[in-house]
Amino acid sequence: MAQTAAAEDPALRERFERDVLPMLPSLYAAALRMTRNPADAEDVVQDTYLRAFRGFAGFQEGTNLKAWLYRILTNSYINTYRKRQREPQTVDGPDDIDEWYLYDRLGGRNVELSAETEVLDRIPDEAVKEALESLPENFRLPVLLADVEGFSYKEIAEIMDTPIGTVMSRLHRGRKALQRALWDTAKERGLVDDDDA
Repeated sequence: MAQTAAAEDPALRERFERDVLPMLPSLYAAALRMTRNPADAEDVVQDTYLRAFRGFAGFQEGTNLKAWLYRILTNSYINTYRKRQREPQTVDGPDDIDEWYLYDRLGGRNVELSAETEVLDRIPDEAVKEALESLPENFRLPVLLADVEGFSYKEIAEIMDTPIGTVMSRLHRGRKALQRALWDTAKERGLVDDDDA
């Protein structure tokens, strides 16, 4: 198998480690929100880092690295999701290769969770999490990318390879679906009155 440019070029590899590896916690958190399963999130992140490592020579320094990585992450998630829809479920054995092999090979180090991840992990409200997870996939991803990850419409359009108008529509519809899903919870907690409807 031919080596990638990043593996052959020490300066490129060093730039990858310096710029990309610190984003591991936020990418994992995003993957976990997408997949809703830690093992699947690890698989998606590993695939994302492998693809990013292979294609890093083509990344233009000075452009939006976070958006580039999230596009790879989103595409990896979508490809994995579609592939799993076509395949029967399998159970991995305990002797499988460690999911973090690539990260360890690149000099993995202990990383702290991002502030955003820590905040989201502390949200005790299962109703909000369940409402978000209940959204259809084409609405959930834009809501996650906009409201949790903080991407602009343009960045989301690039990440999802979707027209900006479609992103805006899906985001609007996703937020409205969340509002409907959480309306009764908000009323029970006294956050809204019947007059606010």
